[in-house]
Amino acid sequence: MSYNIGLSGLRTTNQSLEVISQNIANVSTAGFKASRAELAALYSGGQAGGVEMQKVSQNFDKDGTKEFTGRDLDMAISGQGFFMVKDESGQMRYTRAGMFNKDANNFIVNSSGMRLQGYAADANGTLVNGVLSDLQVSASSLPARASTGLEFVANFKADAAVPTAPFDSSDSNSYNFSYSSDLYDSLGTEHTLTQYLVKTNDNEWTAHYYLDGNPVDIDGTGTNSQAITFNTDGSLNTPTSINLAYSPAGAQAMNIALAMTGTTQFAGDFSVARNATDGYPAGDLTGLRVDESGIVSAVYTNGRDQIQGKVILANFANPGGLAQADSTTWTQSFTSGNAVTGEAGTGALGTLTAGAFEGSNVDLTAELVSLMTAQRNYQANAKSVSTADKLTQVLFNTL
Repeated sequence: MSYNIGLSGLRTTNQSLEVISQNIANVSTAGFKASRAELAALYSGGQAGGVEMQKVSQNFDKDGTKEFTGRDLDMAISGQGFFMVKDESGQMRYTRAGMFNKDANNFIVNSSGMRLQGYAADANGTLVNGVLSDLQVSASSLPARASTGLEFVANFKADAAVPTAPFDSSDSNSYNFSYSSDLYDSLGTEHTLTQYLVKTNDNEWTAHYYLDGNPVDIDGTGTNSQAITFNTDGSLNTPTSINLAYSPAGAQAMNIALAMTGTTQFAGDFSVARNATDGYPAGDLTGLRVDESGIVSAVYTNGRDQIQGKVILANFANPGGLAQADSTTWTQSFTSGNAVTGEAGTGALGTLTAGAFEGSNVDLTAELVSLMTAQRNYQANAKSVSTADKLTQVLFNTL
C-alpha cells in the first residue's frame, strides 16, 4: 500500500508541476488565465490510499494586467465577459485576448485568423442590432454628402441701433451683423452661406441670405430676405425655420432647411451658440476608433466618422465550466451553461478599453513559490517510495 500511496503522490505532483510550468510559460501571453491543480484524497475501505488530480480549474475572477498599445483595434475587457470569435470551421469560441487587426478582406480577426463577432452596420452606418455576424470594416473613402440642413442658434443684440443706410452687402454700415456658414453640394464642393442681419425696429430684424455672394431664394418666394421677429421676453417669435434653394454649377440643386429654434434677442453682444450642417466633403480613411461600449467607427480626413459595427460580449453562469480549446480560447459546454450576450458595460458585462489588451493574470511570484513547494512534495513522495523499498528489502532478508 505504501508503494501505491507514494506513486500516487509522485503522479499527481508531476501533474501539478505541469500546470505550474504552463502558467509560468504563459506569464506574458495575452488573455491567458492561470490554472490551478486541485487534488483529492483517495480512500479504500475507509483507509487513506493516496492522492489524485481531481481537476484543473482556471481563474476567471481576476483580470490580467492591462497593456496599453495605442493600436486601433486592441481592446481590453475590465470585469466579466469574453470576446466572441469564430474559427474557420464556424465554431464559436470565447476569449479574453483582445489583440485584433484587419485581414486581407478587412474582417477584424485575432492572431489565429478567427473573426470577431458583433453587430454589423449598413452602408449608412446604422447598426443591425440583434444579429451577430463577422465584423468587417470598410476600406473605401467616405463619399461627399450634400447639405440638407443647417442649425443656426444665436443671440441677436437687443440694444443694437437701427442702421440708417439702405441694405447693401458691400456696405458694413447698412447691416448690424453678418455670419458665414459652410455648406456642401452633392460633389463635396464647399459653399459659403452668409447671413446679413439688419435691425429694422424693436424686436424686428431682416435677414438677407447670400450663397457664394449670390442671392438665395427663400421658400420659393423669389426673394432672399426674411423678416425675423422676437417676443418681448427675448424668445424667437417667427420664423423657426426657412428653406433656402440654390443651384451650384455642375452639382445637384441644393435645398437647405435653416432651423433657428433656440435663437434669442437679449441685450449684450451678438453671439452664435450653434452653427452645424449635416453635409461634408469626401474623405479618405485615416484610422479606426473603438469606444467603451464597443462601437467601431472609421475616421476620415474630412473630420467625420462612420459606424462600422459594434463588438458584443458574452458571459456564462459558470465560466469555470468552459471547455479549453487552446491556451486563450474556450468553447461552451454543458457545465458552463449557454452564452448570454450583450453590450459592454451593461448588466454584469465588463467595460472595454480601446488601445490596450489584457495580459496574463498569472502571479509569477506565487507560481515560483508553488513550484518550489511541488518540488519538495515530489522529493518527499520519492523518499517515501525509497523508504518502502528499503523496508521491503529488510523484510525479505529476515525471512
